[in-house]
Amino acid sequence: MPLTSYNDVPVPSFMYGTAWKKEATAQLVQLAVTAGFTAIDTANQLIHYQEALVGEALLALAQQGVARDRLFLQTKFTSTDGQDHRTPYDASAALTTQVTQSFDSSLAHLHTEYLDSYVLHGPYQRRGLGDADWEVWAAIEGLYQSGKTKMIGISNVTYEQLTQLCAQAVVKPMVVQNRCYAALGWDKEVREICRAQGIIYQGFSLLTANREVFADPGIRAIAQRLGTGLAQVVFRFAMQVGMLPLTGTTNPQHMKDDLQAEQLTLTAEDMQLIETIGI
Repeated sequence: MPLTSYNDVPVPSFMYGTAWKKEATAQLVQLAVTAGFTAIDTANQLIHYQEALVGEALLALAQQGVARDRLFLQTKFTSTDGQDHRTPYDASAALTTQVTQSFDSSLAHLHTEYLDSYVLHGPYQRRGLGDADWEVWAAIEGLYQSGKTKMIGISNVTYEQLTQLCAQAVVKPMVVQNRCYAALGWDKEVREICRAQGIIYQGFSLLTANREVFADPGIRAIAQRLGTGLAQVVFRFAMQVGMLPLTGTTNPQHMKDDLQAEQLTLTAEDMQLIETIGI
C-alpha cells in the first residue's frame, strides 16, 4: 500500500537508501529494483553518496524496460557544512543559486527531467531555523511551485524546527526523513507532527541505530512466532505506525526478505512492546 502526503502524491511504502555504497552503488540499485523496490533515496553529496552511479543504474534499468515513471526518485540538497571540497555547486554563490545548481546537477546525474521528492539534507543550525534555512527553503519551494519536483521535504530535523517550518513556510514539507532511535520512542514527537500535518515520515538507521533492540527476548519471540527475521519485524512495525522505512542492505536475499515485511501483521501487543522497547 503506498503512503499519501497531504498534497496527494502517492509514495511507495518502502525505500532503498544508497548512502555509503561507494563504487557498488549502481549494481546495488539495480539489484534493489530487480528485487522489487520502486523508491530510491540518494543525495548530491560525494562524501556519503554516489548520485551519478544511481543514475547509471537507472539508465541500465531503462534498457531493461523499467520506465522512469515506475520509480520514485528522491535526492537532497546538502549545504557546504555537509560537503567536502567537491561541492556540486559554486560554494561561494548565494544560497538560492547553490540550491538551483545542485538541483540541476541532480537531474543530470539521474538522467531525469523531474524529481519525485527533493529534500533539504538538514537545517543550518542545531536549534531553530535561521536566515540560511529560510532562504534555502524558499528556493526549494520555488522548485516545487515550478513543477520540477512533486514533493519537498527536510531531513535531520528536530520537533521544534519542524513545528516552526510547518507554521511559517509558504509550502510546508511533504516528507520528513530522520534517524530513528527506539530509545527516543522511534522519534515519536516528530512522527506525531507528521501525522497531524499529513507529512510522510521516513525513518532511517532503523536497524543500525537500534542494535540493542535485537537482543530483546520479546522481539525475538515475535520473530520466531511469525517465522521471520528481526529486521523484518522492525520494518513491519515501522509500516504499521505509519512510517516509511528505509533499508540500505547490500545483500540481495535481504532485499527480498525486507520487502516481505509488508506481508506480516503485528498484533496490538507486539506493537506496544516494540514501541516502548528502548525507553
